[in-house]
Amino acid sequence: MTPITVGLAGFAILILLMFLRIPVGFVMAVVGFLGFGWLVSWNASLSLLARDFFSQFNSYTLTVIPLFILMGQISHHSGISSRLFNAANKFMGHLPGGLAIATIWACAGFSAICGSTSATAATMASVTLPQMQKYRYDPSLATGVVAAGGSLGVLIPPSTIFIVYGIMTEQSVGKLFMAGILPGIILTLMFILTIFIWTRLRPGLCEQAPRASWSERISSLSGVIETLILFILVMGGLFVGFFTPTEASAVGALGTVVIAFVGGHLSWSNLIRSLAETTRISCMIMIIVAGATVFGHFLAVTTMPAQIGIWVSELNLPSPVIIGLVILIYLLLGCLMDSLAMIMLTIPIFYPVILALGYDPIWFGVVIVIVAEMGVITPPIGINAYVVAGVARDVPIHIIFKGTVHMLAAQLATAFLLLLFPKLALYLPSLMK
Repeated sequence: MTPITVGLAGFAILILLMFLRIPVGFVMAVVGFLGFGWLVSWNASLSLLARDFFSQFNSYTLTVIPLFILMGQISHHSGISSRLFNAANKFMGHLPGGLAIATIWACAGFSAICGSTSATAATMASVTLPQMQKYRYDPSLATGVVAAGGSLGVLIPPSTIFIVYGIMTEQSVGKLFMAGILPGIILTLMFILTIFIWTRLRPGLCEQAPRASWSERISSLSGVIETLILFILVMGGLFVGFFTPTEASAVGALGTVVIAFVGGHLSWSNLIRSLAETTRISCMIMIIVAGATVFGHFLAVTTMPAQIGIWVSELNLPSPVIIGLVILIYLLLGCLMDSLAMIMLTIPIFYPVILALGYDPIWFGVVIVIVAEMGVITPPIGINAYVVAGVARDVPIHIIFKGTVHMLAAQLATAFLLLLFPKLALYLPSLMK
């Protein structure tokens, strides 16, 4: 068998094992180990497995992941998410679809201190769905909005996917974080516009909440101030060059703990729960990263990435058509697998192609994160839809997907804007020191 044939067989086995629900990190590690051993030698493959796992778990750069996850967990268990929604609700709840709009704003705010799409969706579902049920929101509208809003967790920094992408491609994580801010704001506004149009066209989808007084609105701003302080502390420090991303994650985690304790919102039991959840989620991500590293070395010896790069460069197609095909592949893969696993799997293949076409790697990182966001709310996998279904147990999964389909239009529009105007992603990174 030629190396290319072995590589294709490895991909086929990988996808088969994923459909059998075997954890993706272990699948990539096993297939990469067996493929590398087949093509090189079994002793070299054993050495590769040990070295890759040790280097990833011993990586100083990757400590940014558990620290940002801890920041999000502390924020969740100290009630910052509920106070964010309360503030958004006081200002917008009386509008048509106001609670759904408030949910999007709360998701955007929580994403600025979380970094995980599933965590954002689960947190905001538990906070916002009871309120929307109270005002008779259509189940597809309520659950679809929460699932889509949760996807902001991987675009608005800090984002675990940006961190992993930056490490894999040797790009600045700080610049990737900055690149996600303007597209994150644009996508938030696109979601709100979608909700506004949706509820205008079908006014029977929900009832309007009562208008809050100005005193209630002003008193609710304390939850926004907490988030704003943390966001400015972390992203402001990165922007002006005070912190590296790793230092910023440590400052953000410590700042979240201090704010929660000073405000009297964090008990010891919730702190321990936050640490336990951080450990669980971090281990899952680190296993995926380590497994993908092993699989990436297997792909390298198959020469598949290089051959695909050569093949694409020889196509007589305009660069926009090729980038469109790459995005289409990401859209299809996003319907079938977890977004982090998808990016870990495909970056070794498509990244050389993007460089050969002359596209900016920071811009491409933002584009594929937006495309990956589509995958988390698209059937049949759509992990955010299943996360929301775990909270709203009385809502069938097809009803949730019915709601998320409306929100896909906002994500497609944002991706199209980025393709037309790359500066939307590149302007803030260009100002960094």
